[in-house]
Amino acid sequence: MSRRLDDLLRNNKEWAEQVRREDPTFFKRLSAQQSPKYLWIGCSDSRVPANQIMRLDPGEVFVHRNIANVVVHADLNCLSVIQFAVDLLKVEHILVTGHYGCSGVHASMTGARVGLADNWLRHVGDVAMKHAALLEEVELESLRHARLCELNVIEQVVNVCQTTIVQDAWARGQNLTVHGWCYSLLDGRVNDLDMGVAAPDELQAAYENAIARTRISKARA
Repeated sequence: MSRRLDDLLRNNKEWAEQVRREDPTFFKRLSAQQSPKYLWIGCSDSRVPANQIMRLDPGEVFVHRNIANVVVHADLNCLSVIQFAVDLLKVEHILVTGHYGCSGVHASMTGARVGLADNWLRHVGDVAMKHAALLEEVELESLRHARLCELNVIEQVVNVCQTTIVQDAWARGQNLTVHGWCYSLLDGRVNDLDMGVAAPDELQAAYENAIARTRISKARA
């Protein structure tokens, strides 16, 4: 075993002991059952940890992550997570959370080749093509990148709302809202994109409002 892994195991032991000192019943409570109110669909980027960003303990947020926080209707992994969260855990909020400075979004925007992931990032490329006029309004590349990060989140919220899982939950009157957020690596703040949808008939108006808002958003690249 490498020295690096030894360090990780030692860190784990020290962390567990510290938690027990500060809260002797923490692990007992945690092992009982998870009952999160939130499903976080975010980017795999290691700098965007869901629990820390929202200052929540383990067990308070269910998490799915992939490159560029994409929701694809044929992705059974993502759909299974959403189904488990909505139908079994009864989460009340789905938080689709992108982040400014996303390298996957940037690669898609600039046409940079990264390998096999190019095929996955084609979904972000589709978003860029759909909103080409909005992106062309921004001359500075960093701000254009930030705008595409926001537009990608908005489109992924639409994809979540259109899943049979969410549609069925709303049809049976389940309390469930889908949100679009974008996180800044520069200051640790979350930008709410005003893309909150709690019923099918709210989707179109929320979408139009969120798209219009990207024109005036003070994005933090």
